[in-house]
Amino acid sequence: MIALLITCAGLACPAQSPAPSRPTEIHDRISPGSNIHNNRVALTLDACSGQFDEDLIVFLVRNRIPATIFATKKWLLKNPPGLAMLKAHLDLFDIEDHGENHIPAVIGAGRKVYGIPGEPDILHLRQEVLEGARAIERATGVPPHWYRGATAEYDQQASDEIRRMGYKIAGFSVNADAGATLNQGQIEERLRHVRGGDVIIAHMNKPQSQTAEGLSAGLIELLRRGLVFVRLDQVDLEDIPKQPTHHEPPHVE
Repeated sequence: MIALLITCAGLACPAQSPAPSRPTEIHDRISPGSNIHNNRVALTLDACSGQFDEDLIVFLVRNRIPATIFATKKWLLKNPPGLAMLKAHLDLFDIEDHGENHIPAVIGAGRKVYGIPGEPDILHLRQEVLEGARAIERATGVPPHWYRGATAEYDQQASDEIRRMGYKIAGFSVNADAGATLNQGQIEERLRHVRGGDVIIAHMNKPQSQTAEGLSAGLIELLRRGLVFVRLDQVDLEDIPKQPTHHEPPHVE
């Protein structure tokens, strides 16, 4: 018995795998830097799968509102006209990595977020990130530097690995359309609470939703208030104190 205890206290015993951490959202704001008043706001739009919300992009182009687009490989392949419109306005739009197949960044067999299965292991996570990045670079000629996973939730192992791969994770502070499920009035109400430094998340892959109408009205009001829109490649983000995870998906297919 004594010998067994000594053996298991040393390196002979296999290390136990750490229990997977609970997935959490990453909440970020724009770092003020030298901008004391920090009147900058970042609009980020996810293209998970689905279609192309042309009305929303036409509105942004007409009003010269920049945005950071997080597109999956699935969306890029399915929406050539939408991709062409974005590429025609790369002065406004920065296209970043939303993964290959819109799989949440949680690792472990059977794990899900909002009913969407995560990654069985870390190798599959790397493929999701890298193949998404390669699709962006092939489509635009510009390699992405930011990553946002499906559902915007991450376990610790996944977020650590994504950063080791050299990508910055894009969180948010204002969930404008709750996965393109809110109506115009609800979206406008959420945008009324936007302040300088906020990072807004919304969607551009559901033209049948009211996201375009809600953002069009709400963003114009933010411009009237003197807020300035920027892309994520123009700023740094900083984590804000942990908040409860929203009981609504910021991302859906």
